[in-house]
Order: sequence, then structure tokens, then C-alpha cells
Amino acid sequence: MSETAADTAQRSLEHWSEAGRAEMEAFYALATEDYRQLAAAADWPALLGAQARDGWRLLDVACGSGKFPAALLRHTDLSALPPVQYDLLDPSDFSVREAKAQLRPPFVPGAELVVTLQDLPPGDPYEVVWATHALYALPPAELPAAAERLLAARREGGVGVVAQATARSHYLAFYDAYRAGVRDATPYTSAEQVRDALRGAGADVREQLLTYTTGTADRAVAEGFLQRCAFDDSVGLDAMEAAPALGDYLAGCRDDAGAWTFSHEVALLWF
Repeated sequence: MSETAADTAQRSLEHWSEAGRAEMEAFYALATEDYRQLAAAADWPALLGAQARDGWRLLDVACGSGKFPAALLRHTDLSALPPVQYDLLDPSDFSVREAKAQLRPPFVPGAELVVTLQDLPPGDPYEVVWATHALYALPPAELPAAAERLLAARREGGVGVVAQATARSHYLAFYDAYRAGVRDATPYTSAEQVRDALRGAGADVREQLLTYTTGTADRAVAEGFLQRCAFDDSVGLDAMEAAPALGDYLAGCRDDAGAWTFSHEVALLWF
């Protein structure tokens, strides 16, 4: 294991770039399911419709590559909604461009905020604020400030939701094993930590749990997915399987035929 701790937030930011596109696309061979599950988890047309009005606005926090609005447009019917200004926030300008390219009516590209959530400047609050599989690399020590900014960004009576994997889910369990066996790093932030930070900032949070699996028998697909889970394309699947802690974790994800199954538990935190 490396003696030098690698900063998770910095590695994440470096991989949200044009140089990381192939790795990103390999990840979504499986991870697109995360967003399909979110699209099916609520009556989004009704939730958004209850907020719809002239000049309404939505903030996508840590927008990534825009897979959540793309899933909503594909799997739900938003045709009755009036146009909504869709503001994109992410510390990666690459991510902002990628997410913007996914937007279709009723989502109208709005402000491009190339900042972290915790550095979001004060402004007019939004009717809708969401962060979907977005806050894993947010340093735990900065969670209180980020939670305060998230709450301040949502207008009173508006919709706020964070979708984040729990500590039991693949993303968190895998990264803990990676940190133990391959490279020391700041841990990922869990749904439980985000929930507690939101409550600490004064939010009334309702939890909704989703459980599902993703998997593959294709070794190349598994390798690309797992490298992105760690934001580390320098370690191949062979090395992962040979590593302390991580090798044991991955062995537990395989069935008798050798296929991988990854178990997910995601909390939707409504506030």
C-alpha cells in the first residue's frame, strides 16, 4: 500500500476530465442503472409539477455527466412541465459541459457554476435542488458547511433531495477495501453522514432506501467499472484481486460461474 495518502477529492476532480472520458464511459456500462433506479423511485412529474411556475429554477449539485436528468427524460414523462432554468454546479468545468449537453426540454441550460457546493455563493433560492450520487468525494470535515449551503439554496417549500449510497453499499464498501489494501485516502462520504449533516444544519430529513444489484461476467467491463469506483486507472483488476482487503471484498462479489454482482443500497434524503 502506498505510504502517501492520495486526496480523494483531488483524484476525483482529475478524473472528471477529457483524459478520463474512456474510464467514465466504462463506469457507466453498469452505473447507468443507478440513475434508472432514481428515475423510478418517485413520481418526478408530480413532484416537479408542484413546483412549476413562470421563471422557476433548478440547481443540480455536483452535476457530473448529467446522467440523472437524462434518465428522467428517458424514463418519465415531463412533457406537461413548463421550461425550468437548470443551473449546473460542479468544480469540474468538463462535468458542467457534459451535463449541459444532456439537457432537453423542459430543462433549459442556465447558470454554469464551476465551484464546490461548500463554496456556492449566496443567491436567490431554487424551487428544486438535488444532488444525485454526487457527494462521495466531499471531504467529511467540510460536510457541515456543504449542508448549510444546500439548505440555503432551496427556497422554503421547495423540493430538496440527495441520493447517496449508504455505508453498506458497494461504492462505500469497495472504497474502504481499496483504501485498506491499495492506497490510503480520505474515505468516501456516506448517506448516513450527509443525513446527519443536513439534520445538524436544521433540516427535516425523510429517508427512502433503494436496494438493487448491478453485475457483469465481462472482466473488462468489471475492471473499467471498478477503476472508476476508485478514481484510479493505474490499478488493474488483477492487482485489485491480489491486494489485501480489496481482493477479499471482490472475491465475495463473484458467483460460482465467476460473474460479479455488486450490491447497492442508496438513500434518498428528502428535505
